[in-house]
Amino acid sequence: MRLLQAMAGAQHGGAEAFFERLVGALHNTDIDQKIVIRKGPEREARLASYGVTAKTLPFGGMLDMYTPLALRCMAKHFKPDVVMTWMNRATAKMPRGDYLHVARLGGFYDLKYYKHCDHLVGNTRGIVDYLIEQGWPADRAHYLPNFVTVDAAPPISRAEFDTPEDAPLLLSMGRLHTNKAFDTLLDAMISVEGAYLWIAGEGPERLALETQAYNRGVDQRVRFLGWRQDIAALLATCDIYVCPSRHEPLGNVVIEGWAAGKPVVAAASQGPSELITHDDSGFLSPIDDAAAMAANLNRVMGDADLGAQLVAGGTRAYEAAFTQDVVVQKYMEFFDHIRGVR
Repeated sequence: MRLLQAMAGAQHGGAEAFFERLVGALHNTDIDQKIVIRKGPEREARLASYGVTAKTLPFGGMLDMYTPLALRCMAKHFKPDVVMTWMNRATAKMPRGDYLHVARLGGFYDLKYYKHCDHLVGNTRGIVDYLIEQGWPADRAHYLPNFVTVDAAPPISRAEFDTPEDAPLLLSMGRLHTNKAFDTLLDAMISVEGAYLWIAGEGPERLALETQAYNRGVDQRVRFLGWRQDIAALLATCDIYVCPSRHEPLGNVVIEGWAAGKPVVAAASQGPSELITHDDSGFLSPIDDAAAMAANLNRVMGDADLGAQLVAGGTRAYEAAFTQDVVVQKYMEFFDHIRGVR
């Protein structure tokens, strides 16, 4: 099968990271891929590490007429059976052609960008439900989850971030944006005595969060790490993974925590609620409830056996549905299915 994938995402992000992982995984199957991305040396290098050479296009705004023409030319010469575009911009730029056009959505996007597609893929069941509620035909809306791979990595030195070796260490990752609710987590830290918190990410809320940490008197126990690529090492270093998001369609970080064998504590936003079985594969607290999140963190910190039970539940959930082998097989079956239906 011949597959053209196009993605015009940001430099960092969950969808962008999964795109790279899926491209690498499909490269090891019998699928013949052509990959088209917005120019970015870091992403190009990561794809090259999988043995994939990506073509680059501008993926500009409304006045960018070159990208659609170049995509049409690529499709004409490559002759894909399936084109899979990621998110709004790449989907809108992809012209019609003699192929099945699949768009992959990782959020609750405006479907005006997707009307010319043949099939839509959501990476949560909630997104698929949303597509159908918006009038998209149910037989052309498909659930395909993400997978994560956490390679074995040694912990990094806590001294690098002035953190005691014997202190409970919490880790949270994501863009420093109001949706991620790091402000709620900082409020929770007031009642999680003795624990240190590492926040890996960057974004527009950084100054406000640093100011909040100082005003709440927890700045001596909070470290802002900026964007990091050594996710496996960070997960190996922490004791508990925390996802405080007030808006999180998927919660890919929850799966990463499971894959790394860490107990997960999360706010009950849509993605984590769909993934986590409370008291089995993690703890859920109400959105924006700092006291409840602090109570859950203190429970895990105070009971090693309970933490081990959450790890075991997370491992079961991960191995059942979110490993690379499981998800790649689902994608292969999906491609076979839509080609057969056509």
